[in-house]
Amino acid sequence: MSVSLYDVSIPIFTLSLNNLAVILDKAASHSENKKVDPKVFPAARLIIDMLPLSSQIQIACDTAKGAAARLAGVEIPKHADTEATLDELKARVAKTLDFIKTIKPEQLEGAEAREIVLQFPQSTLKFTGVNYLTNFALPNFFFHVTTAYALLRKNGVDLGKRDFLGPIQ
Repeated sequence: MSVSLYDVSIPIFTLSLNNLAVILDKAASHSENKKVDPKVFPAARLIIDMLPLSSQIQIACDTAKGAAARLAGVEIPKHADTEATLDELKARVAKTLDFIKTIKPEQLEGAEAREIVLQFPQSTLKFTGVNYLTNFALPNFFFHVTTAYALLRKNGVDLGKRDFLGPIQ
């Protein structure tokens, strides 16, 4: 049995984004119970020169929707990075999930060899589809999801590994 690029991308992004939504719900509940200003968590940082929680979630969402779109050969939806509350961040996750659900397995057939080019201000990165997913998109996605988890945990939200992993099947 072979594993498709779809199998190692869309379901993984979907599971982790759903878990992130649950984590954000727990943060909102914690904020309400402890009377924490709802704008405190989105602005939280691990260290001063690191991006805040809001950016971590925005980048995780951008990575997931960007990977799904690039691998499927469709346009990447644009989302303004304006989220300032936990509810707005959860809505961002939901919009990303809504888009990812539109990607079908057949859209990723042959994407392993598709050329993916990322243009940054200082450089251009070129990948095949499989290298883009495995060497860039998935590691980048999990870096930002993990950092979001760590920020909330550091700030007192009652989270554990099961929250990060979600339902084990």
